[in-house]
Amino acid sequence: MTLELDSAPGPAPEAEAGAREAPRRQVGALCLRRKKGRLKVLLITSRDTGRWIIPKGWPIEGLAPHQAAAREAWEEAGVVGRVGAAPLGSYRYGKRRKGGVIPCEVTVFPVAVEKLVKRYPERSQRRRRWMGLRKAAKRVDEPSLKALLAAVGEDALAAAEAGEPTRPLTGAE
Repeated sequence: MTLELDSAPGPAPEAEAGAREAPRRQVGALCLRRKKGRLKVLLITSRDTGRWIIPKGWPIEGLAPHQAAAREAWEEAGVVGRVGAAPLGSYRYGKRRKGGVIPCEVTVFPVAVEKLVKRYPERSQRRRRWMGLRKAAKRVDEPSLKALLAAVGEDALAAAEAGEPTRPLTGAE
């Protein structure tokens, strides 16, 4: 199941300023675990506004999109686990820059979290928190990310668990 979500009707409020431009492509990680029989998602705060988001970023040369998403999960949230190669879907948002808003479309990959480390590259710049999917959908601002979170089921975690291991950065990278 792959979902391509955008706000309806009309352009999403967060993307209106750059709606005439083709969206820039990003990759995102939907970091999941099961606790007490319930599916949980890891949200982090954005560095600039403190909004709740999922780990995401620009594609990385030399890495497949799902591997780049796993790298973002490591850098932004200290996630170690397994990543599924098939995307869960995508969502759109407007990336705020000094010159305005850049429309972005984020392709989201499932990550099964095996552990969260205490020391990771952006630990001093963000907060991270586990939430149920319903609560997470209420916390994020982007309407199409809300819809993606509402559509996620157990199959997303299973796809990630069957995927390849993520690996944290080493000093050599």
